Amino acid sequence: MNIYPLLRPLLFSLDPETAHEVTLKLLKAGQVTGLNALLYPTVADKPVTVMGLTFKNPVGLAAGLDKNGDYINAIAALGFGFIEIGTVTPRPQSGNPKPRLFRLPEHEAIINRMGFNNLGIDHLLEQVQQCNYQGILGINIGKNADTPIENATDDYLIGLRKAYSAASYITINISSPNTKNLRQLQQGDEIKSLLAALKEEQLKLHQQHGRYVPITVKIAPDLTDEEITHIATLLMEFSIDAVIATNTTISRDAIVNHPLAHEAGGLSGAPVKEKSTHVVRSLATELNGKLPIIAAGGILSAADAQEKLAAGASLVQVYSGLIYRGQQLIADIVKSL
Repeated sequence: MNIYPLLRPLLFSLDPETAHEVTLKLLKAGQVTGLNALLYPTVADKPVTVMGLTFKNPVGLAAGLDKNGDYINAIAALGFGFIEIGTVTPRPQSGNPKPRLFRLPEHEAIINRMGFNNLGIDHLLEQVQQCNYQGILGINIGKNADTPIENATDDYLIGLRKAYSAASYITINISSPNTKNLRQLQQGDEIKSLLAALKEEQLKLHQQHGRYVPITVKIAPDLTDEEITHIATLLMEFSIDAVIATNTTISRDAIVNHPLAHEAGGLSGAPVKEKSTHVVRSLATELNGKLPIIAAGGILSAADAQEKLAAGASLVQVYSGLIYRGQQLIADIVKSL
């Protein structure tokens, strides 16, 4: 039973950030009352092993929907093969001023400049401990907005240490366009020193915990081919476990005449699809199977997911597609595999 086409006009009549909160609360209420099990079709298991982890199916939730880990059990009922929570920072922060979330239904797109609004990693870890989710859980970590960019590594190391025991894998978000200067961490010597520090710490934590937790790095869709080559070389050099391609785009080429095109922030949904697929394909060529690619960006149908997998991805993640298509998208993609 797909009730989302009935709910969507009501949700889209609300301010986007309000609709986001209402949707998550409805999901939680449905999980508590047992309604979710009746409302959402069962998604068949299509197990796949990536990064040494076995995923129930290859379709995951991208970071950003559940920033604080408050809704893990409710989201799990939708049938995802894995869930990524965050982006979370060492200390709580309010993010950018509102309004900071905009829908572009004509383009099946979203612009956001949330700015890593979250309650801090300690809150998130409390939520993870309280939930009974048994699936693959990624924790996406970032730096606080008021941490100078030259000290960014310190914030990522705090996040890595704190998240290590709770996460199935940890994502290093260096590609959000909504934290000042963050994207420069993808370039030159900055990414090299960051990856070196994270890899060294990961190996120490592996010894301490007796458990290896993979690290993934999330990159932007706006990189040049030379930058993609540079990043791919470093990911292999430091034995990073996977790469997520991609985050949102700062380009407005696909929505140039839209009245919201001037709004600052990252653009997601259908307009980022081709840019994201290009990055996946380029990475696949450069990496040559040395490490897996998790594809995100513009997946609004089973065909879109198949395109990403054909380009070289091992897993896919959805977010904007879920806003526009609902839970049926997950079922459709898994069914198509």
